[in-house]
Amino acid sequence: AVYDLGGGTFDISILRLQDGIFEVLATGGDTHLGGDDIDNLLLQVALEDIASEWGEDVSRNQEAVQLLRRAVIEAKHGLSVLPATNVVFEYKDRRYARELTRDVFNRLILPIVERTLGPCRQAMADAKVTADDIDEVVLVGGSTRVPLVRESVERLFRAKPHTELNPDQVIALGAAVQASILSGADEEKLLLDVTPLSLGIETMGGLVSKIIHRNSTIPASATETFTTAVEGQTNVLIHVVQGEREMVKDCRSLARFDLKGIDPMPAGLPRIEVRFLIDANGILQVSAREQRTGKEQTVEVKPSYGLTDEQVEAMILESIEKAEEDFAERQVREMRVEADNVMHAVEKAKSSDAWFERPEEERERINRALNELMVVYHGDDHNLIRSKIEALDEATRSLAESIMNAAVNTALKGTKI
Repeated sequence: AVYDLGGGTFDISILRLQDGIFEVLATGGDTHLGGDDIDNLLLQVALEDIASEWGEDVSRNQEAVQLLRRAVIEAKHGLSVLPATNVVFEYKDRRYARELTRDVFNRLILPIVERTLGPCRQAMADAKVTADDIDEVVLVGGSTRVPLVRESVERLFRAKPHTELNPDQVIALGAAVQASILSGADEEKLLLDVTPLSLGIETMGGLVSKIIHRNSTIPASATETFTTAVEGQTNVLIHVVQGEREMVKDCRSLARFDLKGIDPMPAGLPRIEVRFLIDANGILQVSAREQRTGKEQTVEVKPSYGLTDEQVEAMILESIEKAEEDFAERQVREMRVEADNVMHAVEKAKSSDAWFERPEEERERINRALNELMVVYHGDDHNLIRSKIEALDEATRSLAESIMNAAVNTALKGTKI
């Protein structure tokens, strides 16, 4: 595990190292959490104490605030090696001094340190590992010198973190190693990263079909097969999206391209193979191929281009907050897509000879079931839509059998068995 608590951000990565290959299993963090939060907390406590002692609010004086900030940061540094230290602040012939013990300091910053542990647990869950599976913990960032941080990390991962490395230099050392790998100077090591967000395509109803999921190791490849929804469709629009939400409208659009030249066929007959491939540089290649005709189109895009860590985190958090709402909307839209298919099939069947051969009572029953489905179609109750689809399916069962028998008889006409 790599625990990175910097000045303004917190990051956690779970990696597997085997035979010189560094495989990133999961990443996480909080882009609004870091050592600055500790400094700001100590500063606020000191400002309140000074206001009480001096009877003067110096928080609006930028010069005084910066001097006091420097004093509390020095005290914080001192508590990394001492059980107690003093916060000393002199301003305009006035002097403020307070002893700050490590015990008091720990009680003050405990909520901040606890906030870093949630993303750690989530990263382990995403990587499908437990604390017992973690063999090594590397600390990154100057804030990891705080004893409470080291103690909390050790308790969580049940492994003593590496403290012999300079936490301010670890990032630079790692970057140098990666540069050596990319330049070909070091051929014995390889870093395998992960995708920060899921990648997929738009399907009927404005839904997202995820093809490569978040935290998949790259290079990565995945393939899914889709079909057409309209009779005689000769063109398919492939819309590539990125994000964790269920609806296309809530995800980030990456690219659009057309697969043209598909032979006109009944809806559902074409087989369109969509393949996603992410290379080691994070470049995504999307290809769509109609298996019967061999027609193929390809597009390349860099999913991470223009995305900041803050935006990635916001998209993930939003997907968690909206998960229940998104799932409910997806259920409704899936039922509407199914209803569209069923109603289209029924309308098509009504133009066949078999329809006019059915008893008047049966045709009325089918029309009544069809109208009832149309009434609830735009509602938000997916269970009600499903029940009306099932009712229409039951009402048309005999009609479907008649159409099927007629099709079989036509196909076998003139054939000797």
